[in-house]
Amino acid sequence: MRYLTAGDSHGPGLVTIVDGVPAGIPLSAADIEEQLKRRRRGVGRSPRMQAEDEKVSIWGGLYQGRTTGAPLGILIPNRAAPRVEEGAYQVPRPGHADLAGFCKYALPDLMPVQERASARETAARCAAGTVARRLLEEVGVQVFSLVTAIGEVVAAEGDALPDCDPAELAEKWSQWYAEAERSPVRCPWPEVGAAMEKAVREAAGKGETLGGLFWVVALGVPVGLGSCMQGDRRLDGRLAGAVASIPGIKGVEVGLGFGAARRRGSMAHDHILAGFHRPSDRAGGLEGGMTNGQPLLIRAAMKPIPTLLQGLPSLHLQTGEVTRAPAQRADICAVPAAGVVGEAVVAWELACALVERFGGDRVTDIKAGLGR
Repeated sequence: MRYLTAGDSHGPGLVTIVDGVPAGIPLSAADIEEQLKRRRRGVGRSPRMQAEDEKVSIWGGLYQGRTTGAPLGILIPNRAAPRVEEGAYQVPRPGHADLAGFCKYALPDLMPVQERASARETAARCAAGTVARRLLEEVGVQVFSLVTAIGEVVAAEGDALPDCDPAELAEKWSQWYAEAERSPVRCPWPEVGAAMEKAVREAAGKGETLGGLFWVVALGVPVGLGSCMQGDRRLDGRLAGAVASIPGIKGVEVGLGFGAARRRGSMAHDHILAGFHRPSDRAGGLEGGMTNGQPLLIRAAMKPIPTLLQGLPSLHLQTGEVTRAPAQRADICAVPAAGVVGEAVVAWELACALVERFGGDRVTDIKAGLGR
């Protein structure tokens, strides 16, 4: 499976071509629109999100509500082009792709880089990820996410997930996910979520922005997706790269992640007991680049949005004068939305690995290979 997206946040819309999709997957435009709606929600999101009432069109690749095996063309229109003050495309914004892209591509100004590198592009990832999610659901794999930190507000429960019993963790996830979907910050613990909301509002009042942490978890993942035979086929590397490619993500952990570096070996690995039972999920469901049948646990760190209302110090490209980056409509905090995008890219990589492992012509072939 593969996908390619054309378009940017300033044009008429995003067009995504998804190829290599097995036949027989139930899919509709409404499935994609629901994921795009989830991506738009959350305290601290820009007013532009309310204007993006995305009505999706699917061209080809569907017949009677199921995929045919042919490429899917997915169109997501832009209803609200960003308003940018005059001269903005001459002043690079620190923390964005502006300056590096300007130097790399020798463009006349910053506009082409700003528009293509915009996080608006993640709408297309959610669209492609929805196709992958529907395939995974057909074989009993579920993908969730939740937020465990925004700014200095941290949910202690989030750090404990890898040490939990995987069977108990799977039961808790359904409850946590339902609570997270009702939370404006996608945090399932009400008191922590309320503190996160307060932190976002306080940051907005000061013209600041906030980052945070989120988990993406997949349940029901079969053993043996990925490979230990070649470095570029290791699934943990592919998943980490996919999550790290989301705009604003500066760190990715699998299972214990960096925490494993501070432990002794006896407390860093998942013991194998009678019946292949694991009392913990410190490996995050991946060993040797392959899934091991345990819940997949991936945590990501998102930096604060670099577009601030007061603008950070920068230089004018033409005059070389010290000035400030332009103020634009931007999020105060996009961590809840990043979790939804994280679900999409994780679902995509898992679906690709599933097709590689069991063949990709028809969903029934994959189910037969899994015995499901």
